[in-house]
Amino acid sequence: MEDLYVIAGLGNPGSKYDGTRHNAGFDVIDVLVDKYRLYDAERFGKCMMAKGRIEGKRVILMKPMTYMNLSGEAVREVVSYFKVDPSDHLIVISDDIELDIGKLRIRKKGSAGGHNGLKDIIRCLGTDAFARIRVGVGKKPHPDFELMDFVLSHFSVEERQVMDEAEEKAAQAVVCFMTEGPDAAMNRFNTPKEKKKKVKKTGAGPQDPSSGEESLSAPEKAEDVAAADESRD
Repeated sequence: MEDLYVIAGLGNPGSKYDGTRHNAGFDVIDVLVDKYRLYDAERFGKCMMAKGRIEGKRVILMKPMTYMNLSGEAVREVVSYFKVDPSDHLIVISDDIELDIGKLRIRKKGSAGGHNGLKDIIRCLGTDAFARIRVGVGKKPHPDFELMDFVLSHFSVEERQVMDEAEEKAAQAVVCFMTEGPDAAMNRFNTPKEKKKKVKKTGAGPQDPSSGEESLSAPEKAEDVAAADESRD
């Protein structure tokens, strides 16, 4: 039988949550729906889903209707019914408050990283071996800022522009993952990490901090993040 991919975007149902930081996963699904005209959505158990083809690949685009903390129930229902192997045919898209706004991070597996939706999917599937695309929604403006208030807040006009571009790239990453493989998607779409300043040493006298060089690394290579997959989502 032809391979089937399940693409699950995480978020909360209801108009009051539309466009909030926590609904970045829903927004990426909307980008894919619009781009590939998969408008025939239907209710399936605990989710809304649309079936069709993206670049020749059979797909199910799904949004859990369980609210974020019970996302795993909807995902498990779909992958079980359609007999999809989560380890290579499930891609979960979520927001991430540890990433700067608009940054992307793709992993083939990993921990929940404190994200309740991912945590519940891991609980329900009994494994963390499934791909995920995390979309940075910015960090809390202050450590004492209430987390729930932050993730359920809306973006400023400037932030929304950045997020629109990031969500388009995340949609492209989904397509790349299916057509070219996870390593290609990681290499192409993972946001470069900023390297620490390097301090040049001289033969005489103390080190001069002003002589340090700052640079950006190339986009993370798949082989460079293998170890990180084991410990951090």
